[in-house]
Parts: sequence; C-alpha cells; structure tokens
Amino acid sequence: MSDYRVRLLKFKDDGLIPNNSLPVIVYTQIADTQNKSEWFEQRFILNGWTNNWRDIVLSYDHFHSNTHEVLGIGKGQVTLQIGGNNGIRLTVRAGDALIIPAGVGHYSIPQKESYEVVGGYPNGTSWDMCTGAEDDRNEILQRIRNISLPTTDPIYGKNGELLKSWTAQ
Repeated sequence: MSDYRVRLLKFKDDGLIPNNSLPVIVYTQIADTQNKSEWFEQRFILNGWTNNWRDIVLSYDHFHSNTHEVLGIGKGQVTLQIGGNNGIRLTVRAGDALIIPAGVGHYSIPQKESYEVVGGYPNGTSWDMCTGAEDDRNEILQRIRNISLPTTDPIYGKNGELLKSWTAQ
C-alpha cells in the first residue's frame, strides 16, 4: 500500500468559491479490496478522519469553511467539478480518493450510474455548508485561513502525500 499514484490540483479564488492555496490530493486506485467502501471507512477511522458517511456528492457547488474533507469512492464512478467554475471536471472510480482542502468547491455532475462515496473529516469535525453566496465572505475566508493542518493523511497516516505537500505550503 505504500506505492500509490497521486495527483495534486490547485485552484485560485474565483470570486465566488474561495478555493485554497493547499492542493487537492487525488489518490488513484488505492483500494483494491472487494468492499471498497468498508476499506475506506476503516482507513479513515484508523487515521483519525471520522464523522464518516456513505452517500453521493451533492449536485450543486459547495465547500466547507471549517474543515478539510476526504472522499473515498466505494462503488461505481462519478464525475466531479472541482475548484468552482474555473476548475476542472474529474472522473473518479471505485478505489480512488480525494482529499479536499477547506474552501475548495466541489459537486457531482448528474449521471445515471449509481455510485457510493465515503466521506470523513480530520478529528471528526462537524462540517458547515457554504455555496459562495453567503454575505459573510470575509468571515468565511478567515475561518479557512485559521484551520489547522491535519496531523495525519486519511489513507496513509503519517506517511501520506498530505503531510508532504500540505506542510510544504
């Protein structure tokens, strides 16, 4: 499990979605077990990323201003818009995972195929829901700046890409 493929994606504030100077981390095909949702949930819990859920990704642009988030694709595949209107569309499949810094916009592109995502947050933080339309943008930006860096990567604990790329910022 120490040999993984990773992609780092950075997005600038587009005036509506603040995004973050920290990159989104995309791990490709890291869960190779039959029950990928269970595998992701157990990895997240083991590494302190809790308050877990299993569902789909919302189909409207949103972000969290008070916590970072991990998404593990447990079943099927989904195309996500990441980084707001100026971001990218990214198709992820069962076995892939994304670590999304606070402030980075994301939503699913409606599709016919069913899929399941497992989510989690460092130290089980309860997430907020922002869409960029809030009147308190300055307060939201301050909350994002004040979030502590996680002490573990949700997949690889002390050895993951998060600790390499996020602490180098």
